[in-house]
Amino acid sequence: MRLSASLELCVCVLVAGLLVGEAGAADSPAFRGVRGDGHSDEQVPVKWSAEKNVKWRIALPFPGHSTPVISRGRVFLTCADVNGKQRGLYCFDRQTGKQVWKRVVSFGKVEPTHKTNPYGASSPVTDGKRVVVWHGSAGLFCYDHAGKLLWKHDPGDVLHIWGYASSPVIYNDRVFLHHGPGVESFMISLELATGKVLWKTREAGGANDRDPRMVASFSTPVVASVGGVDQLICSMPTRVAGFDPGTGEVLWSIAGLPSPRGDLVYTSPLIAGNVGIAMGGYQGPRMGFRLGGSGDVTKTHRLWRVEEKQPQRIGSGVVVGDHVYIANAGPGTIECISVKTGKVAWKDRLPSGNAWGSTVRAGDHLYVTDQGATTHVFRPSPKKFELVSSNGLGPGEKSNSTPAFSDGEIFLRTHSSLFCIAGPK
Repeated sequence: MRLSASLELCVCVLVAGLLVGEAGAADSPAFRGVRGDGHSDEQVPVKWSAEKNVKWRIALPFPGHSTPVISRGRVFLTCADVNGKQRGLYCFDRQTGKQVWKRVVSFGKVEPTHKTNPYGASSPVTDGKRVVVWHGSAGLFCYDHAGKLLWKHDPGDVLHIWGYASSPVIYNDRVFLHHGPGVESFMISLELATGKVLWKTREAGGANDRDPRMVASFSTPVVASVGGVDQLICSMPTRVAGFDPGTGEVLWSIAGLPSPRGDLVYTSPLIAGNVGIAMGGYQGPRMGFRLGGSGDVTKTHRLWRVEEKQPQRIGSGVVVGDHVYIANAGPGTIECISVKTGKVAWKDRLPSGNAWGSTVRAGDHLYVTDQGATTHVFRPSPKKFELVSSNGLGPGEKSNSTPAFSDGEIFLRTHSSLFCIAGPK
């Protein structure tokens, strides 16, 4: 399979900047992979079951939506108890699944969340030497790979009826965190080595004409090359914003994500060369836009916006060629959408259930895990839904997580277990 030339160029530029450190080429050090775009060049199994191609399976103490990250022979994952009083980072040996260490943070306050969003929703990130994890109101923590605490930072409480979910991002020598949702929402940058705050840019978290609980973004930011210069891009409740990674200045923004049901965003922005795609949540609109510019560029840079009733979108899509492939949280559909026009090339039903996890690519196939912990593998075709396999992990398993790929293996998190899927050697 061949990616479009524009996407290949974007990928090559970003590899130089993202996650600089000791992470290996086969590692998966962040949510949605090394670049945060859902792409991996790994060739991994396309068929498995609860018994077939399972290298190991370990029980997890608590449910959660976070994705495992893999680096230098270790697997890192967040877990928190149902009341959010104990929030932990767990480290496992990638070859055996044996727990190497855990670091649990006690939290005594009451932090709101929804029963469908356990406190272990944010994924860790590593540069190969350090692991950064956000435990919501309990704070932001950085450990070395042996589990030693290097620094911690308290960015403030997260006060929203649906909790928190955004994951931290490492870029060169700094950490970015989209802190929110709630009345106090902002983008913050910290020095990776020390935790020193470098800048903080506030974003409006409420609205004058509606309940602030219906205004929220859970989006994890991405770094993209815009006109040859790296920018930090994130979907906010009402707009997409491009930040200067060095200063936190909002360079440009594009409006268009609000819907009558609420200003809600769950997904990360998608990048296809010089075009960005953003998806509203809670049946909100989707839109495409040219990257860059200065100030509010809605009138000059927005290419298309589709307002007609949309599915509920929680997991992010993935761009392959000139199309976005995205599975939806409700109803249980999967779509192929044109990057250039925003039109749906095809829409089909997932064989089973809704999907809260993101759609991701490994080699020649796309993968998405539904809420019944069945991972559907399909080919990225703009003509039709080409299902290759549907792989369940047994009755009773549930998942809202996203597959991670590393060194020919798949790491799958369910509410009760962590699996390593590997083909025969």
